[in-house]
Amino acid sequence: MNILYLSNNSQLDSLYYWIKKRKEVKSILYYSDKLNEILLNIFKPDLIISYGYRYIINNSIVKEYKNKIINLHISYLPFNRGADPNVWSILENTTKGVTIHFIDEGIDTGDILFQKEIIYDEEKHTLASSYNLLQYEIQKMFKDHWSEIVYSMYQPQKQYGAGSIHYIKDFKVIKDILLGNEGWDVLIPEFKDRYKKYLKEKL
Repeated sequence: MNILYLSNNSQLDSLYYWIKKRKEVKSILYYSDKLNEILLNIFKPDLIISYGYRYIINNSIVKEYKNKIINLHISYLPFNRGADPNVWSILENTTKGVTIHFIDEGIDTGDILFQKEIIYDEEKHTLASSYNLLQYEIQKMFKDHWSEIVYSMYQPQKQYGAGSIHYIKDFKVIKDILLGNEGWDVLIPEFKDRYKKYLKEKL
């Protein structure tokens, strides 16, 4: 099996090296630039994995590789599609979790392959530690379901409900205010309090 691995986050590379060692993998290509059809025609992947990849894949590629492109997303879809899913699951008190889904023409709207709700005590976590927890959980879920993914032994489920979506600009305008001096190590209760104060000041 030829696997194309799309990512722009080197902190998540442990999953790439884990996949590389699987017996089912004939070759794997790590790619960080915007995906194009020239590369696909040369490499001819059997499966494309997107994990921490910042580019939106062209619709023509999505159609050509239908049901062959999966995305690892650290939210409980349909909640918090798009950018900064962990941030918004905390600020908007939505269900937290991890999801592996097909990529379609929308933003994180494809059918769900595997999904898990994650419950943790916010009082004991920082923004960074909650993010790391979700990354651990999604990698574990991917590994646990590796055989099903490779041999297409799953039953995709449609996403139901309106859910929510956020863009990079949404958090960018309040990022410095909410992170403060602590940065990503801000405690979640403090992070949420700052957001509440921000919203009150806007009224």
